[in-house]
Amino acid sequence: MWIIHSLASISILIGLLFFIAGTLGLLRFSDDLSRLHALTKADNLGLGLVLLGMAMLFLSLNITLKLFLIWALVIISAAAVSHVIGQRAYQQQRKKQLNKQPNKQVGETR
Repeated sequence: MWIIHSLASISILIGLLFFIAGTLGLLRFSDDLSRLHALTKADNLGLGLVLLGMAMLFLSLNITLKLFLIWALVIISAAAVSHVIGQRAYQQQRKKQLNKQPNKQVGETR
């Protein structure tokens, strides 16, 4: 029984390290897309490891299925939300680039 508790504790601790790494990525990276990448990857994996550790501790099929259903829903929603945020950040970045380019005057031959 102590082996299961040890593996569960290790899984939860590694999951928490992924959460911390994602948070550091959010604070360290300069642009929106890099921050988004760090958060979505680290948080999804961190949550999976934490829920895996919890499933090992509970040893109930009903609770385990609920935990993995939660993880699946979080992954699906995180993918959809990160796509929308990334698309919006790209559009804003593209708009800034277009605004920096000088407008050609009518009749200008260059």
